[in-house]
This record gives sequence, C-alpha cells and structure tokens, in this order.
Amino acid sequence: MSSLKKTLLKKGYHRIPLKFSKSQHLVVKAKINGIEGRFILDTGASNSCVSLEAVAFFSMETRDSKTKATGAGSSNMDTLLSKDNAIAINTWQVSQWELIVFDLSHVNDALPVFETKKVQGILGADLLSEGAAVIDYAKKWLYLKG
Repeated sequence: MSSLKKTLLKKGYHRIPLKFSKSQHLVVKAKINGIEGRFILDTGASNSCVSLEAVAFFSMETRDSKTKATGAGSSNMDTLLSKDNAIAINTWQVSQWELIVFDLSHVNDALPVFETKKVQGILGADLLSEGAAVIDYAKKWLYLKG
C-alpha cells in the first residue's frame, strides 16, 4: 500500500511541516505579501485573518467592513477587510486572497500562559478548502493542493 505522502505528492500536493505549540495549537509559518509570520491553523475558523497589529508588518491595505467577528472568548468584534494579498505556505501559494483583519489580542494574551509565542493570524477553513487540505496529525504535516 502506498503511503499518504507518496499518494498526495503524486496528486500535486505540497507538503508543509506543522508544529504543535505547548497550547496544543497547530502552528505554521506562512508569508503574506512576501513577509513571514506565525499562524495558528484552525479548521474551525471560517475565514483566515490577520491581527490588527500585523497589518503594517505585512504591508496590507485595509478598508472598512460591516462583518463582525466571533471566536473563542470574544464576540461581535469589529473587522476590516484586506483584499489582493499573496499568501505562501512553504511552496504552496495563492494570490489575490481576501483576509479579515481584527483585534487578536484575546488570542495572543492567552498564549504566554502556555509559554507559546504570539501569532500574527489564523489560517482558516477558507484557505484550507482552497488548497483541498489534508492534515496528517500523527506525522505533523499539512498537505495543500495546487
């Protein structure tokens, strides 16, 4: 029987290393507009997002949004919208991607309790769906197609 790795690589998937933080979050490095950051991989987040604090760091342009964000520990948060962003995760990439921007301090304030570094954002189901994601939890690999 063929391994998951061989099967997915034959089908055009990119293999991306994952790390488990001490808080048990899946963490991945990704580049937005060519600048590398640290992101939580969250299959339960409907949209990928970036912290308000990281907008200038990633050279993002934003505009007002009527969308409200909700998440663990917070709800009804104001958001901004950023369009036309290039995202690269290892060798996988997508251009002209829309990202939600909002205050992620509630996430980052909790991470030091677990001796975990802060993140610049969250990669959600929108991006995972775009890449037909397969997550190998046992071997700590993310596979994205395209």
